[in-house]
Order: sequence, then C-alpha cells, then structure tokens
Amino acid sequence: MWELETRIQDMKRTVAQSHGQNVADVSFARQVDDLINIFYDDIGEVRYISLKSLFDLLLVKCLYVNRRSTDANVLDYLSDMLTRFLWSRELFPGLGKEGRSYVDLLTTLLEETKDRLAFQNLFEAYRKLGDNALFISGIFPKSLAGRRRWGWRRRRWVWLVNFDKSYFIRSGKDWYRLASDHQLAEWTGQRRVLTKLAHYFEIYVDALNEVSDRYIMGFDMNVIADKMLDNFNRYRRTGDERYLEYARKYAAILKVNESSFPRLFRRKPRYVVL
Repeated sequence: MWELETRIQDMKRTVAQSHGQNVADVSFARQVDDLINIFYDDIGEVRYISLKSLFDLLLVKCLYVNRRSTDANVLDYLSDMLTRFLWSRELFPGLGKEGRSYVDLLTTLLEETKDRLAFQNLFEAYRKLGDNALFISGIFPKSLAGRRRWGWRRRRWVWLVNFDKSYFIRSGKDWYRLASDHQLAEWTGQRRVLTKLAHYFEIYVDALNEVSDRYIMGFDMNVIADKMLDNFNRYRRTGDERYLEYARKYAAILKVNESSFPRLFRRKPRYVVL
C-alpha cells in the first residue's frame, strides 16, 4: 500500500500546484476513481493505509472532483479534522472499553458546544465549535433528527434549542466567521481557510454527507456491483472458485437475492458413490 500512499500524495501535490484552478478533468477524475477502487479489490484481503491519506483521497473525490473546489488548504484542513475526530474508537459501537457507541461522542460534542469556558482562548473556542458543527452535520446528519434540549422558562419546561441540521449550519457559519475575525487567525495562518469555511459551509457539509454515506457509514454500491460482476465474469472465464467466492461476498454486501441471480449462487452437484 506504500505505492497507493505515494499516488495519493502525488495527486494532492497536483491539486496544491494548480494555483486556485480546478484541474479535475476526465483523466484526473478517472485516476481518483481508480485509487478508490483499490479498496474494493480482493475483498478477502485486509488493506492498510493511513487514515489521513484515506480522507485526502475521499475529499478529493467528493469535494474537488464532484463539487469543483479549488482550495487545497481547505481540503487539507478538512482531512485533518476528520482524522482527529474519526481516530477515536468511541465512534464504533462495542469497540470502546465500556462498549460506547458514536452516539456517546455526539453527546460529548453537543455538551462541549455549550461550554466555551473549556477552551484556552476565544479563537480556539470558535474554531473548535465550528469544527464540531461541521463534523456533526457532515458525518452524522441523520442522528440530528429529534435532538432537542429542554429548559425551564416561565415556570414550565419548554424546548429551548432544536439541535437539527439547520441549527448546526447556522451556528457553524457564525463560529467560523468569529474565528476568522480573531487576530489569532492571522497569526496562525488560518484566516483564509476559516473565512471559506464560513462562507461555503453548506457546500462542505454536503461534501461530507457524501463522504459519510458512500465511504464511512456505508459502501459505494455502484462500485460494489461492478466488482461483483467483474469477479463473476472472471470465474466464468477461468473456473477459479476464488473469484466466485469474492463475487458472493460482494453480493452479500448488496443483499442480492438468490432468486434474482441464480447463477451466482448455484451449487455444484454432489455425487454419491454407490
């Protein structure tokens, strides 16, 4: 996988050296798709790649190629943000020491969002709160439905805040804008990136929604379907049972019904010696 890491870094350099122009032509887009397809090849193998490089690749696909983004620094910022958040084992049910799931992480982020005193300075608070809003609305949009906070007002309990997607979009834009206006944004060299995150927040949320749906929380089903058919055709040409087994594994991910593809699930006849 070192070759794959190198190819991803070469692709990132191409984006960085484009001087604010989007160079994602047909050839470039095909190269990105080829790199992503590698992760779906040979489903029986375990493939290793740094989390940062993986997110670099997925963001180039979903943001640079699909949405014609032009800023390599924003791509790098978002990749670092995803790596920082998703490195936590608490995201995955049952993997934590106490069996905690990603819902616990969301709850923690929601609580942190309300506590600005936990940060060393306002710049760090605004920037981190913007990251929280972008991450939650981008990676876990479906988890926001029905998330509200009770509060005591006028001698009765009422809904004070509705933590839906629109709330995080509004809040995220405001927090990134406040961070970009802070003097530390200039000293840290992040003013331009934070300004773009504030102005185009919805676009970045939409790109992260695609990253989440197709690659983090699920699979790219179009690629899976192609891999299933490719392996089945290899089996028909070569008779190698390994390809048939791979095809069936891809079919299991797609939840293909045996009656709809009987040739894939046909069993060899068993002979009885009399």
